[in-house]
Amino acid sequence: MMALGDRNAASAAGGLERHVPVLLSEVLKSLDPRPGEVIVDGTFGAGGYSRAMLARGASVIGIDRDPDAISAGQALVSEAEGSLMLVSGQFADLDELARSQGHDMVDGVVLDLGVSSMQLDEAERGFSFLRDGPLDMRMEQAGPSAADVVNELPVRDLIRVVGLLGEEKRATSVAHAIDTARKEKPFSRTLELADLIEKVLGRSPKKAQIHPATRTFQALRIYVNGELHQAATALGAAERLLKPGGRLVLVSFHSLEDRIVKRFFQDRTRTRGGGSRHMPEEEVPPATFELMTRKAVEATSHERDENPRARSAKLRAGRRTDAPARELDIHAAGVPRLADFHGLGG
Repeated sequence: MMALGDRNAASAAGGLERHVPVLLSEVLKSLDPRPGEVIVDGTFGAGGYSRAMLARGASVIGIDRDPDAISAGQALVSEAEGSLMLVSGQFADLDELARSQGHDMVDGVVLDLGVSSMQLDEAERGFSFLRDGPLDMRMEQAGPSAADVVNELPVRDLIRVVGLLGEEKRATSVAHAIDTARKEKPFSRTLELADLIEKVLGRSPKKAQIHPATRTFQALRIYVNGELHQAATALGAAERLLKPGGRLVLVSFHSLEDRIVKRFFQDRTRTRGGGSRHMPEEEVPPATFELMTRKAVEATSHERDENPRARSAKLRAGRRTDAPARELDIHAAGVPRLADFHGLGG
């Protein structure tokens, strides 16, 4: 079998060669995939990380919730000749999905928590305010869409979604403007919503390159896809799945995700709990991870120049101990409680 790393990238079908994986060298350094090891790529996307791990001789279980990614990845499955198992599903269920492929424990898990560039580039997926398309944003192409949320979510709940998930300081103004406009005509297109938000917020001279709709679109995407619930739940699943010495590598792209990852590792590496001269020290279970990154690893200036998506990327990593996995409270981990809308939020 020819080494995957030696093949021309253009041999991959389905457009996988267009994708530039973020922080690839840093991911490989922390994950350290070796021949004979089994690694879970919980966010297969365009297959960038998986291809690099296969080139190192590891076997990969690739997971993706997007049917288009699963379809496009079949060329790499064939090319890998049995070393890549590509599974349709949510990475929150990565432990169950790995077991379905015959692996009760694995040597590594990597998660890229950002939206795939393939999804952003396809106008018909409705993720981007830079291209007109249906106001959709569903990674799984099923369930409530962004248009459903924008047109039906009560204004008080819309304020919380935009404010908490988008960290939009003027969420109240945005939500009320949406509420007024949707009474006249429901939103159906990305640019309809983006143009309204730009009229409400205007353009900041200091941040002219940042579209005013950026935070609202981020909030809707996260809410529609349950991204924070998925991320937090996946951390617990990885903890259960990794064997002692196994590596967990997370790449996040905004403060909400990074805060959850950081809090998870802080809790899982803590060996002492509180205590003072007035109160006894609380008992803390054995640490389930050892930190591999003392602070978040960021892209080099060269990578940021070459790949704009890398500018906000942060990598954190930990190595699994032999301590028993713990129960995980996703809300204690930083996932906000939001309105339940047809199964979203909660």
